[in-house]
Amino acid sequence: MEELIRQYLIEDALIIVPALLFLGYLFKNTPSFKDWLIPYALTAIGVVLALLLLGLSVDAFLQGVLVSGAAVLGNQFYKQLTKDEE
Repeated sequence: MEELIRQYLIEDALIIVPALLFLGYLFKNTPSFKDWLIPYALTAIGVVLALLLLGLSVDAFLQGVLVSGAAVLGNQFYKQLTKDEE
């Protein structure tokens, strides 16, 4: 799995994933921030951070989308693993 991640994500862009996870946590705990907006906000922020970090290019844009997806997917995996069955 680690090899698969390294195949698609640039190592320099991986630092954005924990930042997005933290921002997602902050958004989730902000009462006026709607839950359905969180993935959109994290994607936009991830793309902007990747463009700033990697330069203005299509590859940087794609890296932003990928790290945003990794952050949202990772959060969902964690939520499902820790969820109590009803």
